Amino acid sequence: MKAALYTIIALIAFAANSLLCRMALADGAIDAWNFTAIRLLSGAACLGLIMLLQAHFLKQNALKRKALKRTRLKQSSLKQTALQQTGSKEKGDWLSAISLVIYAICFSVAYQALDTGTGALILFSAVQLTMIGWGIYNKERLNGVQWTALLIALIGFIYLMLPSAAMPSLSGALIMAISGIAWGIYSIRGKTCVSPLRTTGFNFLRSLVAVPILALIGMSYLSTISMTGVILATVSGAIASGIGYSIWYVAMPLLKTTQSAVVQLCVPVLAALMGVVFLSEQLTLEFIIVSSVILGAVLIFILNKNRPKKMV
Repeated sequence: MKAALYTIIALIAFAANSLLCRMALADGAIDAWNFTAIRLLSGAACLGLIMLLQAHFLKQNALKRKALKRTRLKQSSLKQTALQQTGSKEKGDWLSAISLVIYAICFSVAYQALDTGTGALILFSAVQLTMIGWGIYNKERLNGVQWTALLIALIGFIYLMLPSAAMPSLSGALIMAISGIAWGIYSIRGKTCVSPLRTTGFNFLRSLVAVPILALIGMSYLSTISMTGVILATVSGAIASGIGYSIWYVAMPLLKTTQSAVVQLCVPVLAALMGVVFLSEQLTLEFIIVSSVILGAVLIFILNKNRPKKMV
């Protein structure tokens, strides 16, 4: 139940990121470079504040525990304390931070050369290949039902996106594929973290080394930036990215690598629904049917009780 709840919240955050980026760049409210810089800055600031509050809360709890007699401390409390101490030592890593930066930059830049359908198709295809390939490399084998559900979800996803897809430019397609690979790597590395909030926070802080470079490149676009663009980038970074990725890191250890890859197929569907609500895009019967097929296939994949054994 927890895995499903955390996953749903994270997927909504991912879809919101697509919507916010689409709204900002499509209307020319901000350029891709400054959008990415503000996104990283606001994400780091939000998570830094949350980590400070968390550290204060843990410190207060530690003082209260010291006031209790040792004889009243239960074994479960000792285990929880040990887990908190282990999590407090996590400070992310440079590979995850670099993956985050590459994903964020390529995501924004590629959408300047690709339309929404083509960009989403390339992005999530790259994510699937990266994560499912890693899962199979680590001897995670899918059973017949899971293979069937995965195939149906992929076919439905491609069918959904093809009507709006145009022949992409080679450079734009390559950049979006790199973005998808980077996000796949970032998601895979999230499975090993103990403290999702601290891991995501420190990854964002490490990513700030790229902000001066982004600001330098985006300096020539400063005169075209509107307050709307700044707000959209800030919300994308602080809420949809910072908090959203923390929740995704909570969900990741509860999912298999292949499951994590498949559920992300829901993001383009959710993004399209948000586009209907917030951008007044047309909702057709065909879209409803295909979306139902995709979500149903993903649900079957996740709820499949016949867990496949690892390959020997």
